[in-house]
Amino acid sequence: MGKLIRCITSDGAVMATAVDSTDIAAAAEQTHKTSAVVTAALGRLLTAASMMGNFLKGEKDSITVKIDGGGPAGALTAVADSCGNVRGYAANPIVEIPLNPNGKLDVSGAVGTDGNVFVMKDLGLKEPYNGFVPIVSGEIAEDITSYYAVSEQIPTVCALGVLVNPDLTVKKAGGFIIQLLPAADDGTITKIEENLSKLAPVTEQLDSGKDILDILKGALDGFEIEVLEDKTAGYKCPCSRERTEKALISLGEKELEKMSKELSEVEVKCSFCGACYKFSRDEIDKIIKLIKNKKKS
Repeated sequence: MGKLIRCITSDGAVMATAVDSTDIAAAAEQTHKTSAVVTAALGRLLTAASMMGNFLKGEKDSITVKIDGGGPAGALTAVADSCGNVRGYAANPIVEIPLNPNGKLDVSGAVGTDGNVFVMKDLGLKEPYNGFVPIVSGEIAEDITSYYAVSEQIPTVCALGVLVNPDLTVKKAGGFIIQLLPAADDGTITKIEENLSKLAPVTEQLDSGKDILDILKGALDGFEIEVLEDKTAGYKCPCSRERTEKALISLGEKELEKMSKELSEVEVKCSFCGACYKFSRDEIDKIIKLIKNKKKS
C-alpha cells in the first residue's frame, strides 16, 4: 500500500498533498506487464490521480484522468476514489523507444504532445464535471499543473516520478501537489519557488531514505505545517461479476441477441486489473430475458 499525506500551512496559504506510490506503480506494472517507459508514464499518472482523488470530499466521489497525446503508448487512463485508491491502464503497454537526450526514460516521447488531458469528476450529481486542457509537455506533471491553472484556476505545482529497475520492476515512485489558497501572497510564492529550486527529484529523495513528509517539509521549508491526513492508498479495482453483468445489460437487447447467436461464451476482461468474467450462452439469454421483462413492467 502507498502512503498518502495531506497538509496545510498554519497561515492557511498553502495546501499540499504527497504520496509514496511505489506499491501502486509496482502493482500496475505487474498487472499490465508494461515496458519501462510505459511503467514510468502510467506510474506518474496513477500517482497524480491518487492525489487528485484525495481532494474529493464525497465518500463515493471519483475522478478519471486521461492523457492522450498521440504517442505510441496511446491513451493513458487512471481512475481514483476519494481515499486515493487508484487503478489505470495504457492502451499500448509495450513501447520501446530511445532514451531522451538526458539519458532518462522518454515519457513525453511515449505519451506524445499532440492532444489533451481530460478530467472527469463524478460527484454524485446528475452530470459529471468535465474539463480538459491541451498537453503541455507529455511529461504528465507539467500537464497536471496546467490543468489546475487553466481549468480550475488554482495555482499549482505538481512533481511526479517513477524509478524503474533494470529488470523492469519499480524501485521508487511518488509525487506531490502544492496548491496556493486565497490567503497566499507574493512572499508565499517567492518562498515556495526558492524551496522547489533546491529540491531533488521525488524518486531521488525516496531512494535516499526520505519519506513523503520529509519531502513536503523540504518543499514547504520556512512554513509551519499541520498534517490533515495520513493514510494508505493502493492499486484497487472494484470490478465484479455483478458490475460486468450491468455493463452487458447496457449494451442493449439487440447486441446481446447477436452475441448469443454468434458465440457459445462471452468473455469480458477488465482493462484495469485483468480479471476475466465469462458468461455462457444460457446466461446471456437470461440477461436478454431480464431486459425484456423490464420493458414489459
